[in-house]
Amino acid sequence: MAEMNGVALECGNLCKKFGGLEAVREVNLRIPSGERRAIIGPNGAGKTTLFNLISGRLSVTSGKIQIYGNDITDMRSDRRVYLGLGRTFQITNLFPSLPVLENLVLAAMGLRRMKFSMLRPLATYRDLYERAEGILNRLNLMGKARAQLSTLSYGQKRQIEIAMTLITNPRVLLLDEPTEGVAPAETIMITGMIKNLDPSITVLIIEHDMDVAFEVADKITVMHEGAVFVEGSPAEIRGNSKVQEIYFGGE
Repeated sequence: MAEMNGVALECGNLCKKFGGLEAVREVNLRIPSGERRAIIGPNGAGKTTLFNLISGRLSVTSGKIQIYGNDITDMRSDRRVYLGLGRTFQITNLFPSLPVLENLVLAAMGLRRMKFSMLRPLATYRDLYERAEGILNRLNLMGKARAQLSTLSYGQKRQIEIAMTLITNPRVLLLDEPTEGVAPAETIMITGMIKNLDPSITVLIIEHDMDVAFEVADKITVMHEGAVFVEGSPAEIRGNSKVQEIYFGGE
């Protein structure tokens, strides 16, 4: 029913406590399929904790999380991927000495639970190579396909990180600070990449760079002290004096 109604991601009364600290308080989100939603807020607002609850990296204290009507609240993070939740990969945990293309192929093998055989050349997984090449082409990254991951700039690695997430065929894609620490020119490239993603993919982005958030988002959710403070269009949030107050008063 949720898929028919176009609800991609829904959080109901979501809470997370760390001892006496309530990092996420009664958060309710309802994100339509295909929407680009930015989560913003001052430091300590609970954005990353919320992201980790949705992706399964943290367990929920109370509340519910659903993807297209499927309850994933207590589901392992790897099972969420099979339901269509895209999550970023940690570049440093992969193979920096291998070419970009082969990193994507290995990511695809992990999704299919394929066993890697030292006796079978990686190049024989032709279907996986074709899929990886297709993603790099769509993202205008084919020029980096043969480059070793370790030789890329930090901004280029963040672009490849998004590409590696896309190879899992996500319906809901979570991007946590994709432009953090990235040079201005590469921030423009990453922003363009996000804007040009398949429109059927629902994107939830946590972003400190307000210019990026306002440019890519259809709707913005502002968090403060673990709770949803206000939601609205980029224009509404930009002109909201109370949002300006919590940023100026933030840590």
